[in-house]
Order: sequence, then C-alpha cells, then structure tokens
Amino acid sequence: MAEMGLYKTKSKHYIDTYYQITIINIFILSLITSSSMASSSSPVDFSTAILIRVDQSGKGDFNKIQEAIDSIPPNLNNSQLYFIWVKPGVYREKVVIPADKPYITLSGTKASNTVLIWSDGEDILESPTLTVFASDFICRFLTIQNKFGTAGQAVALRVSADNAAFYGCVITSYQDTLLDDNGNHYFKNCYIEGATDFICGSASSLYEKCHIHSLSPNNGSITAQMRSSATEKSGFSFLGCKLTGTGSTYLGRPWGAYSRVVFAYSLFSDVVAPQGWNEWGDSSKNNTVYYGEYKCYGPGADRRERVKWSKQLSDEEATVFMSKDFIGGKDWLRPAPSHFKAALKSNPKELID
Repeated sequence: MAEMGLYKTKSKHYIDTYYQITIINIFILSLITSSSMASSSSPVDFSTAILIRVDQSGKGDFNKIQEAIDSIPPNLNNSQLYFIWVKPGVYREKVVIPADKPYITLSGTKASNTVLIWSDGEDILESPTLTVFASDFICRFLTIQNKFGTAGQAVALRVSADNAAFYGCVITSYQDTLLDDNGNHYFKNCYIEGATDFICGSASSLYEKCHIHSLSPNNGSITAQMRSSATEKSGFSFLGCKLTGTGSTYLGRPWGAYSRVVFAYSLFSDVVAPQGWNEWGDSSKNNTVYYGEYKCYGPGADRRERVKWSKQLSDEEATVFMSKDFIGGKDWLRPAPSHFKAALKSNPKELID
C-alpha cells in the first residue's frame, strides 16, 4: 500500500498488454484537400488541420514524435489546428506538448501497433512518457507506456491542461499510470492498466466505455482523486466501464479530503474488494469524500459489505455524473480534423497499409 502524503505512493509489477482498436482511414478520403488553402483565422476551423507525418522508415516529415511537435510554432491565437499522424512503430522517446501549442491531434493507426514508450520513475511530475500542457488536445489510437517497473512512481500519461480527449488509447504502467492532473478531460474506449493509485489527480474527467485493469496482487487501488474542497468541481466519473484484474483492489481512496469518484453502469469483476473503498489510513475524510456507485453489476458490485461512507446513488444523484455536462463537454468536445492542408509525399495507400 502507498504512504499518505504529497505525491508519495509505492509500486509493484508491470505486465505488457495491448488493446487493439482500429482507426478509420480518414486519410484517403481527406488528402484531396488543396494544399493551397489559406490559413484559417480565429475562430478555429475545427474540420481542417495541417498534416504532419511521423514515420520511422523515413517516408514521413519526421522520424520522432517530439520532432513533429517541436516543428509547430507557438499557436496561442488559436488560429491553426495540427494533425500529427504517427505511422505504426515503437517510438522510444519522452514527449511533451507545450502549453503554447493548443489544438494538436496526435493519432496512430491503432493502439496495438503504434506505441510510445519510455522508462522513468520515482518522480510523479517528471516521469511521464507523455505530458500534455496544451489545451484542446486530442489523442487517438496510441499506446502510451512507462516501463520503469515496480520500484516507484512511473507515470505513463500526465494531463495538465484543459479540454483534452483520448480515444482508443492504451495507457499502461504500474503506479500512478495516469496522472489526471487538472482541467476537463474525456476518455473513451481506452484501456488503462496499473496497480497502485493508477488513475490519480484533481481533474474533472469522464471515462466512458473504458477497460480498467488492475495488476495489484492484493489491496490495490484504482483511483486516488485529489479534490480538496466541497466547492471544487473536480472528480472522476466512470460510465459503462469494465473493471478486471489479477488480485483484490479498491475502487479508490482519497488523495484529497473531498475526493469524488463515481462508477455508473459499470461491470465489476470479482477483483473489486467487498469493502469497495479505502480510507487511506485517515478516517477523518470519511465524512467529506464522495464515493458513489450507480447500477453497476457483476460479482464485484455486491454492496452488502461496502464501507458505510460510500453511497448507492439515486437516479437524481447519478444524473450529473452520467453526461458530458460533467466536464462541460458540450462547449469543447469536437471530432478530430477530417481535412488537411498538406499532401503526403508518398502514395497514401502505401503509408496506410
């Protein structure tokens, strides 16, 4: 178990896994767009982006993902979208999206063959394989791994910006896998794996139809949410998710005194501990945390032995957590660009196949 305190936890074993999700080959349909189109001006034309290709074989614009990001000029006037298309391969690098480069889409072809991997640990803020500081970021069909192992904190993904969305991604490590740090975030059809507090932070996030897999042999914890006051709007909502694992795990424990986590319409396998939630050695938080379950099912959903300070939510109580309104999504969620200003140098079929 982890030691209570700022960014202090303790980790265990890591297992490789891939969760295959195919991409619609939008490139063939959209490469017809003229490269002579004029640059869009504020407000952003969300349907059109400049295409940057990353390909280790040398057929793209860059060989590394970070090189592609570095090539993008500061974009604080929100005048241009960029679509970074990463061809299948294993990219061994640490990637940072700077705060002055919003409106980037980072897309693989499918998570099973497009892998971003690094090995760093012990520091929750410095260890991430992918760090996002820029707002309005979209990531699709990419595996993000931290291979540091079991010796300490090892973040695969850190999201420290507003309005970030992840689709069909695989996010794996052991401890603190996903530092869902701050801002409004959306995760859909993602696979997230770890053992100790592996979804943690103080963001407001909706996890929809995600597969959450615990590697803990015993007494692990899926979430460690850090809401620090009753007026703070942050929290984690899991809607229609699937929880599996290798050993007993808690749904969560409070990193912050007002930690808020809700699971709705989710499948709980038998790895979910009968108590459901853990107080992290500090019973004073039991009166202030908000831990709820709503119409979950499976062998781990039996609430007869749940801690008394967790809740079986009513229809009215659950409603606020079960829509994109929880993260203000109607104001910022958008499809990835589908038209591009830059044409591929090579035959598009050659690059996609």
